Amino acid sequence: MFQGSIVAIVTPFKDGKVDEDAFRRLIEFQIENGTSAIVPCGTTGESATLNVEEHNRVIDITIEAVNKRVPVIAGTGGNSTMEAVELTAHAKRAGADASLQVTPYYNKPTQEGLYRHYKTIAEAVSLPMILYNVPGRTSVNLLPETVARLAEFPEVVAIKEASGNLAQMAEIVELVGDRITLLSGDDNVTLPLLALGGKGVISVAANIAPKDTAGLIKAWETGDIPGAQALFYKLLPLCKAMFYETNPIPVKTALAMMGMIEEEFRLPLCPMAPANREKLKKALESYGLI
Repeated sequence: MFQGSIVAIVTPFKDGKVDEDAFRRLIEFQIENGTSAIVPCGTTGESATLNVEEHNRVIDITIEAVNKRVPVIAGTGGNSTMEAVELTAHAKRAGADASLQVTPYYNKPTQEGLYRHYKTIAEAVSLPMILYNVPGRTSVNLLPETVARLAEFPEVVAIKEASGNLAQMAEIVELVGDRITLLSGDDNVTLPLLALGGKGVISVAANIAPKDTAGLIKAWETGDIPGAQALFYKLLPLCKAMFYETNPIPVKTALAMMGMIEEEFRLPLCPMAPANREKLKKALESYGLI
Protein backbone atom coordinates (compact mmCIF):
# COMPACT_ATOMS: atom_id res chain seq x y z
CA MET A 1 0.00 0.00 0.00
CA PHE A 2 2.79 2.43 0.89
CA GLN A 3 5.21 2.23 -2.00
CA GLY A 4 5.97 3.91 -5.30
CA SER A 5 6.48 7.65 -5.77
CA ILE A 6 5.15 9.35 -2.64
CA VAL A 7 5.31 13.14 -2.55
CA ALA A 8 6.31 15.07 0.57
CA ILE A 9 4.05 17.91 -0.48
CA VAL A 10 4.83 21.56 0.27
CA THR A 11 2.50 23.79 2.29
CA PRO A 12 1.86 26.94 0.23
CA PHE A 13 1.38 30.22 2.09
CA LYS A 14 -0.27 33.45 1.05
CA ASP A 15 -0.28 36.59 3.19
CA GLY A 16 0.96 34.61 6.17
CA LYS A 17 -1.73 31.93 6.02
CA VAL A 18 -2.02 28.50 4.43
CA ASP A 19 -3.09 28.99 0.81
CA GLU A 20 -5.82 26.36 0.72
CA ASP A 21 -6.77 26.90 -2.92
CA ALA A 22 -3.19 26.53 -4.13
CA PHE A 23 -2.75 23.48 -1.91
CA ARG A 24 -5.76 21.76 -3.46
CA ARG A 25 -4.38 22.49 -6.93
CA LEU A 26 -1.05 20.94 -5.96
CA ILE A 27 -2.83 17.79 -4.80
CA GLU A 28 -4.66 17.49 -8.14
CA PHE A 29 -1.37 18.02 -10.00
CA GLN A 30 0.16 15.12 -8.08
CA ILE A 31 -2.69 12.69 -8.60
CA GLU A 32 -2.98 13.54 -12.31
CA ASN A 33 0.72 12.74 -12.78
CA GLY A 34 0.81 9.32 -11.17
CA THR A 35 1.91 9.98 -7.59
CA SER A 36 1.22 6.93 -5.42
CA ALA A 37 0.54 8.66 -2.08
CA ILE A 38 0.70 12.11 -0.49
CA VAL A 39 2.46 13.19 2.70
CA PRO A 40 1.20 16.48 4.17
CA CYS A 41 3.01 18.15 7.07
CA GLY A 42 6.38 16.53 6.54
CA THR A 43 9.68 18.37 6.56
CA THR A 44 8.96 19.68 3.07
CA GLY A 45 5.56 20.86 4.30
CA GLU A 46 7.25 23.15 6.87
CA SER A 47 5.51 21.31 9.68
CA ALA A 48 7.86 22.85 12.23
CA THR A 49 6.35 26.29 11.56
CA LEU A 50 2.68 25.26 11.57
CA ASN A 51 0.68 25.68 14.75
CA VAL A 52 -1.47 22.74 15.86
CA GLU A 53 -4.64 24.15 14.32
CA GLU A 54 -2.92 24.71 10.96
CA HIS A 55 -1.25 21.31 11.11
CA ASN A 56 -4.56 19.54 11.61
CA ARG A 57 -6.23 21.70 8.96
CA VAL A 58 -3.61 20.85 6.32
CA ILE A 59 -4.13 17.15 7.02
CA ASP A 60 -7.92 17.58 6.86
CA ILE A 61 -7.70 19.38 3.50
CA THR A 62 -5.45 16.67 2.08
CA ILE A 63 -7.80 13.87 3.09
CA GLU A 64 -10.81 15.73 1.74
CA ALA A 65 -9.17 16.71 -1.55
CA VAL A 66 -7.62 13.30 -2.19
CA ASN A 67 -10.97 11.62 -1.49
CA LYS A 68 -9.45 8.15 -1.22
CA ARG A 69 -7.87 8.23 -4.70
CA VAL A 70 -4.42 7.59 -3.21
CA PRO A 71 -3.29 6.99 0.38
CA VAL A 72 -2.68 9.97 2.66
CA ILE A 73 0.27 9.60 5.02
CA ALA A 74 -0.04 12.36 7.62
CA GLY A 75 3.13 13.82 9.07
CA THR A 76 2.35 13.77 12.78
CA GLY A 77 5.76 13.44 14.39
CA GLY A 78 7.26 15.64 17.06
CA ASN A 79 9.95 15.77 19.70
CA SER A 80 7.27 15.45 22.38
CA THR A 81 5.82 11.95 22.38
CA MET A 82 2.49 13.14 23.76
CA GLU A 83 2.18 15.79 21.05
CA ALA A 84 2.89 13.14 18.41
CA VAL A 85 0.18 10.95 19.93
CA GLU A 86 -2.33 13.82 19.84
CA LEU A 87 -1.53 14.76 16.24
CA THR A 88 -1.71 11.12 15.18
CA ALA A 89 -5.05 10.62 16.92
CA HIS A 90 -6.44 13.59 14.99
CA ALA A 91 -5.10 12.21 11.71
CA LYS A 92 -6.78 8.87 12.37
CA ARG A 93 -10.11 10.52 13.18
CA ALA A 94 -9.83 12.59 10.00
CA GLY A 95 -9.33 9.48 7.88
CA ALA A 96 -5.59 9.34 7.19
CA ASP A 97 -4.27 6.02 5.92
CA ALA A 98 -1.02 6.19 7.89
CA SER A 99 1.25 8.53 9.81
CA LEU A 100 4.85 9.55 9.16
CA GLN A 101 6.79 9.76 12.41
CA VAL A 102 10.10 11.60 12.43
CA THR A 103 12.62 10.71 15.09
CA PRO A 104 12.34 13.25 17.93
CA TYR A 105 14.63 16.17 17.18
CA TYR A 106 16.70 18.39 19.46
CA ASN A 107 16.31 16.34 22.65
CA LYS A 108 18.53 13.52 21.22
CA PRO A 109 16.96 10.41 22.77
CA THR A 110 18.88 7.17 23.16
CA GLN A 111 17.95 4.11 21.09
CA GLU A 112 15.84 2.91 24.02
CA GLY A 113 14.14 6.30 24.14
CA LEU A 114 13.40 6.09 20.42
CA TYR A 115 11.97 2.61 20.85
CA ARG A 116 9.71 3.75 23.70
CA HIS A 117 8.64 6.84 21.73
CA TYR A 118 7.42 4.79 18.78
CA LYS A 119 6.01 2.06 21.01
CA THR A 120 3.91 4.64 22.88
CA ILE A 121 2.48 6.07 19.65
CA ALA A 122 1.76 2.61 18.22
CA GLU A 123 -0.04 1.50 21.37
CA ALA A 124 -1.98 4.76 21.73
CA VAL A 125 -3.23 5.06 18.12
CA SER A 126 -3.91 2.01 15.96
CA LEU A 127 -2.87 3.48 12.62
CA PRO A 128 -0.19 2.28 10.19
CA MET A 129 3.07 4.10 10.94
CA ILE A 130 6.06 4.94 8.75
CA LEU A 131 9.23 5.60 10.72
CA TYR A 132 11.29 8.55 9.47
CA ASN A 133 15.04 8.58 10.03
CA VAL A 134 16.75 11.84 9.05
CA PRO A 135 19.76 12.32 11.35
CA GLY A 136 21.00 15.35 9.43
CA ARG A 137 18.02 17.27 10.79
CA THR A 138 17.35 15.54 14.10
CA SER A 139 20.87 14.77 15.43
CA VAL A 140 19.84 11.19 16.19
CA ASN A 141 20.17 8.07 14.03
CA LEU A 142 17.55 5.32 14.24
CA LEU A 143 19.76 2.25 14.09
CA PRO A 144 18.82 -0.95 12.21
CA GLU A 145 18.63 -2.93 15.46
CA THR A 146 16.03 -0.51 16.81
CA VAL A 147 14.10 -0.65 13.53
CA ALA A 148 14.05 -4.45 13.87
CA ARG A 149 12.62 -4.16 17.39
CA LEU A 150 9.95 -1.75 16.17
CA ALA A 151 9.06 -4.01 13.23
CA GLU A 152 7.43 -6.33 15.77
CA PHE A 153 4.55 -3.84 16.12
CA PRO A 154 1.83 -4.37 13.50
CA GLU A 155 1.38 -0.60 13.22
CA VAL A 156 4.96 -0.15 11.97
CA VAL A 157 4.71 -0.81 8.24
CA ALA A 158 7.60 1.09 6.65
CA ILE A 159 10.62 3.31 7.18
CA LYS A 160 11.62 6.45 5.30
CA GLU A 161 15.40 6.27 5.37
CA ALA A 162 17.18 9.59 4.89
CA SER A 163 20.48 8.85 6.60
CA GLY A 164 22.30 8.71 3.27
CA ASN A 165 23.99 5.53 4.49
CA LEU A 166 23.33 2.74 1.98
CA ALA A 167 25.10 0.18 4.18
CA GLN A 168 22.67 1.01 6.98
CA MET A 169 19.72 0.67 4.61
CA ALA A 170 20.98 -2.74 3.48
CA GLU A 171 21.27 -3.82 7.11
CA ILE A 172 17.65 -2.84 7.72
CA VAL A 173 16.56 -5.08 4.83
CA GLU A 174 18.79 -7.85 6.17
CA LEU A 175 17.26 -7.62 9.65
CA VAL A 176 13.57 -7.05 8.85
CA GLY A 177 13.15 -8.67 5.44
CA ASP A 178 9.74 -7.89 4.02
CA ARG A 179 8.08 -7.26 7.38
CA ILE A 180 8.25 -3.53 6.72
CA THR A 181 8.82 -1.53 3.54
CA LEU A 182 12.02 0.42 2.96
CA LEU A 183 11.46 3.83 1.32
CA SER A 184 14.08 6.32 0.21
CA GLY A 185 14.07 9.64 1.99
CA ASP A 186 16.51 11.19 -0.49
CA ASP A 187 15.75 11.51 -4.20
CA ASN A 188 19.40 11.15 -5.13
CA VAL A 189 19.65 7.60 -3.72
CA THR A 190 16.29 6.28 -4.93
CA LEU A 191 17.72 3.97 -7.60
CA PRO A 192 20.43 2.45 -5.34
CA LEU A 193 17.80 1.94 -2.63
CA LEU A 194 15.52 0.11 -5.06
CA ALA A 195 18.44 -2.17 -5.88
CA LEU A 196 18.80 -2.94 -2.15
CA GLY A 197 15.17 -4.03 -1.95
CA GLY A 198 13.42 -0.72 -1.31
CA LYS A 199 9.96 -0.12 -2.72
CA GLY A 200 9.85 3.60 -3.45
CA VAL A 201 10.62 7.14 -2.36
CA ILE A 202 9.08 9.88 -0.27
CA SER A 203 10.17 12.60 -2.62
CA VAL A 204 10.90 16.32 -2.68
CA ALA A 205 11.50 16.44 -6.44
CA ALA A 206 8.09 14.90 -7.10
CA ASN A 207 6.59 18.26 -6.12
CA ILE A 208 7.79 19.66 -9.45
CA ALA A 209 8.42 16.52 -11.56
CA PRO A 210 5.82 14.00 -10.38
CA LYS A 211 5.42 12.18 -13.71
CA ASP A 212 9.11 11.36 -14.10
CA THR A 213 9.52 10.41 -10.42
CA ALA A 214 6.57 8.04 -10.68
CA GLY A 215 7.89 6.76 -14.00
CA LEU A 216 11.24 5.88 -12.44
CA ILE A 217 9.63 3.64 -9.83
CA LYS A 218 7.23 2.11 -12.34
CA ALA A 219 10.07 1.29 -14.74
CA TRP A 220 11.94 -0.48 -11.96
CA GLU A 221 8.85 -2.40 -10.87
CA THR A 222 8.23 -3.65 -14.41
CA GLY A 223 11.83 -4.75 -14.88
CA ASP A 224 12.78 -1.92 -17.23
CA ILE A 225 16.13 -1.28 -15.58
CA PRO A 226 17.55 0.86 -18.43
CA GLY A 227 14.38 2.97 -18.35
CA ALA A 228 14.69 3.44 -14.59
CA GLN A 229 18.35 4.39 -14.96
CA ALA A 230 17.57 6.90 -17.70
CA LEU A 231 14.91 8.64 -15.58
CA PHE A 232 17.14 8.59 -12.50
CA TYR A 233 19.96 10.36 -14.33
CA LYS A 234 17.51 12.75 -15.97
CA LEU A 235 16.14 13.69 -12.53
CA LEU A 236 19.49 13.81 -10.74
CA PRO A 237 20.43 17.45 -11.56
CA LEU A 238 16.94 18.51 -10.47
CA CYS A 239 17.29 16.53 -7.23
CA LYS A 240 20.58 18.27 -6.52
CA ALA A 241 18.98 21.64 -7.25
CA MET A 242 16.36 20.97 -4.58
CA PHE A 243 19.14 21.22 -2.01
CA TYR A 244 21.01 24.31 -3.19
CA GLU A 245 19.67 25.68 0.08
CA THR A 246 17.72 24.17 2.96
CA ASN A 247 14.65 22.17 1.91
CA PRO A 248 11.92 23.32 1.21
CA ILE A 249 13.29 26.71 0.13
CA PRO A 250 14.37 25.60 -3.38
CA VAL A 251 11.30 23.45 -4.14
CA LYS A 252 8.89 26.21 -3.08
CA THR A 253 10.87 28.72 -5.12
CA ALA A 254 10.69 26.34 -8.09
CA LEU A 255 6.92 25.93 -7.73
CA ALA A 256 6.59 29.71 -7.61
CA MET A 257 8.67 30.03 -10.78
CA MET A 258 6.31 27.48 -12.36
CA GLY A 259 3.37 29.70 -11.40
CA MET A 260 1.82 27.19 -9.01
CA ILE A 261 2.21 28.89 -5.62
CA GLU A 262 3.26 32.17 -4.05
CA GLU A 263 6.93 32.41 -3.14
CA GLU A 264 6.34 32.65 0.57
CA PHE A 265 8.08 31.06 3.54
CA ARG A 266 7.88 31.28 7.30
CA LEU A 267 10.81 32.39 9.36
CA PRO A 268 13.37 31.17 10.09
CA LEU A 269 13.21 30.07 6.43
CA CYS A 270 13.65 32.91 3.95
CA PRO A 271 13.98 33.51 0.18
CA MET A 272 16.96 32.08 -1.70
CA ALA A 273 20.18 33.98 -2.13
CA PRO A 274 20.28 35.57 -5.61
CA ALA A 275 23.14 33.38 -6.88
CA ASN A 276 21.42 30.17 -5.82
CA ARG A 277 18.12 31.38 -7.20
CA GLU A 278 19.74 31.91 -10.60
CA LYS A 279 21.28 28.41 -10.50
CA LEU A 280 17.86 26.98 -9.66
CA LYS A 281 16.24 28.86 -12.53
CA LYS A 282 18.79 27.44 -14.97
CA ALA A 283 18.15 23.90 -13.67
CA LEU A 284 14.42 24.31 -14.18
CA GLU A 285 14.92 25.74 -17.67
CA SER A 286 17.24 22.88 -18.58
CA TYR A 287 14.63 20.37 -17.44
CA GLY A 288 11.87 22.16 -19.35
CA LEU A 289 9.81 23.09 -16.31
CA ILE A 290 9.87 26.83 -17.04
